[in-house]
Amino acid sequence: QWQPVESGGDLVEPGGSLRLSCATSENKLRRYSVGWFRQAPGKEREGISCISPGGITTNYADSVKGRFTISRDNAKDTVYLQMNGLKPGDTAVYYCAADRTPYSRTCALVSDDGRYAYWGQGTQVTVSA
Repeated sequence: QWQPVESGGDLVEPGGSLRLSCATSENKLRRYSVGWFRQAPGKEREGISCISPGGITTNYADSVKGRFTISRDNAKDTVYLQMNGLKPGDTAVYYCAADRTPYSRTCALVSDDGRYAYWGQGTQVTVSA
């Protein structure tokens, strides 16, 4: 079973920026809606953004709207999450996941219904002075 790989996590000061990447080497990610999720210690996993295969549909959680931007480059089979104005509350492990159904026209920020079948291992983002 294929698995996307996240990268780009780091330690950054409040107000700083990071760009996370979610990629595969198997030219499959481009077929699927992709979501970004995060989980902080002691907290439930939170869906923060998602994008449809063609990039037409995007969604954002209220907690990141206006600060984070999701995009994709299907030629590189990669989905990005540009994070600006980072806050200490954004500290978490960030995961990307691909929908189990290819070529969906929509995407969702929920994951507990099993719609996302292919999960990465996560990348740590720490926002601290």
